[in-house]
Amino acid sequence: MLLEGIFPAMTTPFYPDGRCYFRKLEHNVDRYSRTPVAGMVVLGSTGEAPMLSDEETREVLKTAAGAAAPEKVLLAGVGRESLNETLRLAEFAADQLYDAVLVRTPHFYGVQMSANGILTYYRALADRSPLPVVLYNIPKFTHYDLTVELVAELARHPNIIGIKDSTGSVERITELVKATRSLPKRTVDVTTVFTAVTERMRKAATAETPNLVPATVLGAPPTAVADPPQPRIKTRTKDVSFQVLTGAANIVLKSLDEGATGAILALGACLPQAIQEVYWAWKDNDRNLADEKQNRLLEPTATVAGKYGIAGIKYACDLNGYYGGRPRVPLLPVDGEAQAEIAEVLKDLRL
Repeated sequence: MLLEGIFPAMTTPFYPDGRCYFRKLEHNVDRYSRTPVAGMVVLGSTGEAPMLSDEETREVLKTAAGAAAPEKVLLAGVGRESLNETLRLAEFAADQLYDAVLVRTPHFYGVQMSANGILTYYRALADRSPLPVVLYNIPKFTHYDLTVELVAELARHPNIIGIKDSTGSVERITELVKATRSLPKRTVDVTTVFTAVTERMRKAATAETPNLVPATVLGAPPTAVADPPQPRIKTRTKDVSFQVLTGAANIVLKSLDEGATGAILALGACLPQAIQEVYWAWKDNDRNLADEKQNRLLEPTATVAGKYGIAGIKYACDLNGYYGGRPRVPLLPVDGEAQAEIAEVLKDLRL
């Protein structure tokens, strides 16, 4: 699976009483589907994944997949503390036609988590997962940091295709790209314009035509037999290396310069267009414009995502046409002073 471009890390909407608000989830997914982003991540850290039961997790994954445009790449956050539970969710995500699973490192038993244990966990998952695996390193939450050497070793597995690195370090991105660049490349299917081919696109292209009643049955004279319908997508192939994506909005441009293929971002949940513009300017080799687009994200990154976290992201979503609402307790919504501060830093970025 091709992982190039910008991927919003979606929030999970809740009613004020904490129940999942599935209609608003559909609304958000539909809006992201109308933006130029490459795809979406469902139930990453920004989606409050640890706050959901397994039943709610499955319903959120199902609802989001049902509302997404076929051409948008979907990544499912399925990380659990045990291999068996993670694998069960990976299998469910495959049933919902997700394109890959994003799997954070197990961390509850952090002091006992050896490199061999992590290698065994991810390799066993990749051996059995019906979907490609994307590693997820977010040490500020898990308090466990995947070493570059460990990532390079895992990247040799044919079903481990990339990593989201949320350390916020450009140097780390550089090291990951360097450590995995020489590994054998993977051949992936892409469209004629080199965008990703998703499982939902394949399903739409191979959908059976409705059963038709022959004209002779209706008493009409025989007619010429029509050619079978042609597939609605044309594909080609592309060789890709292990794909490194940053999880920090303030270093998107520098990460791309260092060989990252894209970004999975919490700030993308509320500012997908603004972040996409950084990627476009970089692709167009317009350095002045790319620097300008990147610089205007620095304050929102520090304030909305850095200072106020999920509650800040959700309020920023409310300001920009997406449903944010409240986080789930024990997380609390931002107060009036914080709301004013968030509105101020976003005043020139809102659509």
